[in-house]
Amino acid sequence: MSSVQVSPPASLIGSFTREAFAAHLERVKHLPAWWLDRKRAAYERFAAAPMPKRTNEGWRFSNLATLTLDGFTLPAAVRFDQLEHRELGVTGAGHLVFANNRLVASQELDPSTTGQGIIFDTLQHALLKHADLVKSHLLAQPSKLGSDKFAALHEAFLEDGAFIYVPQGIAAELPVGVFHYASGAGAAVFPHTLVIAEDNAKVTVADFFRSEKSTEAHFACGGNDLYVGHGAQVSYIAMQDWSRETLSFQFNATVAKRDAKVLALNLHAGARQARHESFSQLSAPGAHSEMLALTVAHGTQEFDQRTLQIHQAPNTSSNLLYKNALLDSAKTIFSGLIVVDPDAQKTDAYQSNRNLMLSDEAEANSLPGLEIQANDVRCTHGATSARIDREQEFYLESRGIRAAQAQELLVFGFFEEVLGKIEHRELHDILTEIIREKFKEN
Repeated sequence: MSSVQVSPPASLIGSFTREAFAAHLERVKHLPAWWLDRKRAAYERFAAAPMPKRTNEGWRFSNLATLTLDGFTLPAAVRFDQLEHRELGVTGAGHLVFANNRLVASQELDPSTTGQGIIFDTLQHALLKHADLVKSHLLAQPSKLGSDKFAALHEAFLEDGAFIYVPQGIAAELPVGVFHYASGAGAAVFPHTLVIAEDNAKVTVADFFRSEKSTEAHFACGGNDLYVGHGAQVSYIAMQDWSRETLSFQFNATVAKRDAKVLALNLHAGARQARHESFSQLSAPGAHSEMLALTVAHGTQEFDQRTLQIHQAPNTSSNLLYKNALLDSAKTIFSGLIVVDPDAQKTDAYQSNRNLMLSDEAEANSLPGLEIQANDVRCTHGATSARIDREQEFYLESRGIRAAQAQELLVFGFFEEVLGKIEHRELHDILTEIIREKFKEN
């Protein structure tokens, strides 16, 4: 007896129909069978999962009325020279540029660097040439923060992305850059960056997310995996500047091994509605994770931030600091949880969400939390929301600085605690310029 596949209601899958998925599979049919099987399973999970409801604790305070999968398409290919907004803005060891889910430009690593065994390539090439590495690390951590449906959608339609591998004991002196563009009204993009730093390796990765035109509506559903081996150091700097009409999801998963150090800093500036989920797993003694974020929210933007710090081994530490500046009637949501397993004695974990309210109409929601199962730990968490100190504002204005400029200066002072964590000066300046441009738009 043959089975008949019944299509789920359109409200569950929107534009991402079985026909669209079949067309996607046709484009990537040259990739390994195990990966195609994973994609088919992911699509079935996506199609079967319900859309978020107000009763879901993981979506508390989120605006679900504007959450829709309708009206988006898998976009046609574009050339790099066709992009209107194609300045890269960072000089480093090399870069990869993706537009509409395809590689459109690249700058290879210096031969002396590749001679050390560093691999900087596309995910498609890595799936064919380094299958075992990819299979072990790509999307190895299941979604834990509420967006299972969208994480499955990402895996199902993931076409290409960046693959960065640094072998044991090798340090990449310059940052590598990865750029993801969306082009064309209604374009759906699925960016991904996979970073593997073996024992005692070191690398800095800059990840950019941009729309070609600020007036176009896009759907962005991206992710990144950071694997940080024993004694390795990884700095991951992400800059999200999608158009103000974009619906964005981003899933970050970090695994830190013994004595590893990882810094993940995310700047949130673009999108109409953006949900960012960040998960950090400290799996061996001595591991340390810095989870940092800056948000400039204005107009009617909504930024939904969900985090999880899991301490699984003794003598691990984590530091989370999320800072949001809110203007107009913008809205932010922060929901974070520190989990300390029973064997994770001597854990030192910190979690802080600080909101700078620049408007009476803005809304900041903060839900920090702890789940501690060990008895010899130091864990602290907290959240604050406050306006700019009027005396500081008056001091600057009394010295001839206009009100808008005074406000901007004070916001940069508020952000500098996070910006100061970036060791690479050029990346620091790029983030600063993106933030400055957002204030000019307001």
